[in-house]
Amino acid sequence: MADRDTLNPQYPRPPFQTQTQQPPGLDSKMIPEPDHGEKSYRGNGRLKGKCALITGGDSGIGRAVAIAYAREGANVVINYLPEEESDAKSAIEVMKAEGVKAVAIPGDLRDENFCHSLIEQTVEQLGKLDILVNNAGRQQYCESLEDLTTEAFDATFKTNVYAAFWLTKAALRHLKAGASIINTTSVQAFKPSPILVDYAQTKACLVALTKSLAKQLGPRGIRVNAVAPGPYWSVLQTSGGQPQEKVEQFGADAPLGRPGQPVEIAPLYVLFASDECSYASGQVWCSDGGTGTL
Repeated sequence: MADRDTLNPQYPRPPFQTQTQQPPGLDSKMIPEPDHGEKSYRGNGRLKGKCALITGGDSGIGRAVAIAYAREGANVVINYLPEEESDAKSAIEVMKAEGVKAVAIPGDLRDENFCHSLIEQTVEQLGKLDILVNNAGRQQYCESLEDLTTEAFDATFKTNVYAAFWLTKAALRHLKAGASIINTTSVQAFKPSPILVDYAQTKACLVALTKSLAKQLGPRGIRVNAVAPGPYWSVLQTSGGQPQEKVEQFGADAPLGRPGQPVEIAPLYVLFASDECSYASGQVWCSDGGTGTL
């Protein structure tokens, strides 16, 4: 295949080798490892003094956002599942090297009580909360609706939708004018795949939540926006999010001919959280390699 991506030709392109992990999986075991900005992201102090909570901040897009926020001067709490401890530790090391406060809090967002506790622990650790990034997600492909169990359907909705509802509701007592809520939706909300019926529904829910809350919270000076990733190279895909044949060709159909790297979408989250973007609310910004989904 000709190299169509002249902007970032260093990023890996399909075909990728066969690889599987049990969910939730670890980015550190992916081949090749994703670029979260550990060496490539350069900050400019755009979030200096702000305090953020990022769910799913140990890996994938969440990790890239956490690193970017730290390099922009923010203090950060990341949430992760206990099985992701090694990824969380390495993310914290990268963030602490920037001289900011970085804390990792493990726990399952499908538990309403834990979601409330996570908000309170964040405020206790950082002293305040300015930015909430509802990013953690569950994606497990299923070829047929007849094989999609109620248990799996419930787990996807609890992780992707209920958690965002619980966390946002608990955070509102701490968020002041100028605060920002950012939800991670997906191109799946607008162009759903046949094997991601439950996942696509949850991402459409987050689009509606974003637009509705932006209207409700605007009078309080709180902005609500969303980012809609297309094909991004993360462990979400290689730990059951896609069949192996799709993993091996992941991103090949995008006009740029490859999947995005997490570091490439982190700037959208930075901009939404920054004071420079103070008039943007109710927006869904897409990054999909040129397919023009949004």
